[in-house]
Amino acid sequence: MHNTDEIWRLVDAKRDAFTGLADRVFDTPELNFSEHRSAAEHTAMLRQQGFTVTEAVAGIPTAMVGEWGEGGPVIAIMGEYDALPGLSQEAGVAEHRPLPGTGTGHGCGHNLLGSASLLAATAVKDFLAANGLPGRVRYYGCPAEEGGSGKTYMVRAGAFADVDAAICWHPSAFTGVRVAASLACIEADFTFRGRAAHAAAAPHLGRSALDAVELMNVGVNYMREHMPASARIHYALIDAGGIAPNVVQAKAVVRYLVRSRDLPGVRDLFARVVKVSEGAALMTETSVEHRIFSGDANLVGNGPLEEVMASEFRHLGPPVFDDADRAFAAEIQKTLRPEDIAASFKRAGQTPREGATLADWLVERDHWSVDDIGSTDVGSVSWAVPTVQAAGTTYAIGTPGHSWQLTAQGKSPAAHKGMVHVAKAMAGTALALMRDPEALARAKADHRARVGDAPFVPPIPEDVEPPLDMAVGH
Repeated sequence: MHNTDEIWRLVDAKRDAFTGLADRVFDTPELNFSEHRSAAEHTAMLRQQGFTVTEAVAGIPTAMVGEWGEGGPVIAIMGEYDALPGLSQEAGVAEHRPLPGTGTGHGCGHNLLGSASLLAATAVKDFLAANGLPGRVRYYGCPAEEGGSGKTYMVRAGAFADVDAAICWHPSAFTGVRVAASLACIEADFTFRGRAAHAAAAPHLGRSALDAVELMNVGVNYMREHMPASARIHYALIDAGGIAPNVVQAKAVVRYLVRSRDLPGVRDLFARVVKVSEGAALMTETSVEHRIFSGDANLVGNGPLEEVMASEFRHLGPPVFDDADRAFAAEIQKTLRPEDIAASFKRAGQTPREGATLADWLVERDHWSVDDIGSTDVGSVSWAVPTVQAAGTTYAIGTPGHSWQLTAQGKSPAAHKGMVHVAKAMAGTALALMRDPEALARAKADHRARVGDAPFVPPIPEDVEPPLDMAVGH
């Protein structure tokens, strides 16, 4: 007996409350580990909906878990709510119009992400309660996905130890089961220390930490020819040593983000970056130390889970948009380049469709590109437990990730429709797993075959605490 239609009805019954949650989080954008108002909104909604809430999970004040049910399997549905710096934007307008304030904005759609996941978990709770069924559904409120590796810290703390399967999604230009491909990453600050001196009267007495940073950057740039084509290395100057050019800079800090296809690859590549930093310090007679503060594993796929979710999408059908939704998406597309739109189709393995503004069709799970990918802390969860991830159409085809155009669409009717649609798919997937022990067993066997029996070792050292202050100064 297929009960997904009932679960869809339960999602629709509370859509207004949860689109309201998404909009409130949009209106109070907060950076990594500083999502205090957003986390409070999610915690309040969990309690309002009857979940038992555990706060400050893994020692992170903005992480929480809400649970309902007893007996049966434990199904986790993960949400996020962190924003990005420099992406403030007035919602609903197709021109760049930053809002006054901090400059922070939801340029990756995480206001929608957490709300849809919590809506799906609530619908599953309501279904179990109405039908007297065993099973436990948990909503994981996960902070700091954008470079803070919140989920990796939660995995390291054992927060997913008794979970049977984990489900999540991400806002997208297309809808379907997301490809299980991402880059493992390590992020660290390199601090160089030298000796200050008068840059005109006695420059020979100084040892420039800023020179060391520049030499490190040059050395890493020379590495790029000699690393795998899929690897990525990025950097940002955190502390240039002050604003006075007539002082030899005694301290400078550069942040490096190193990515590779898998954990062994990223560890090897990061070790090479460390050697470059040591060489830069040697050349400038400075000292250097590095501090890893975040890192994510690459995503591990799960065929049985992906097939369950794909079946739910096929039964549900694609999202439905109206003429007003398409008209606003067309206005957004006017601010984009043709290559942005072409790249969007390519990432989803789709042939470009003339005049298409919003994707009102499903993308098969084997169509997504595995080349144009980034990193996500969902990868660390996928090493710990069987995990599946959906994509849901919430913005115009061609919209770049981490852009003002994406922020502009964060409260649109189309975004709300997309988040409700994907909530139905996630809720249906969770319910299918609870009601089909054989499917869950196949998912666990598939997971063991991929990751083996050795315990997962996160890329963040055991003695490193969550960098709760990483957003300070923004």
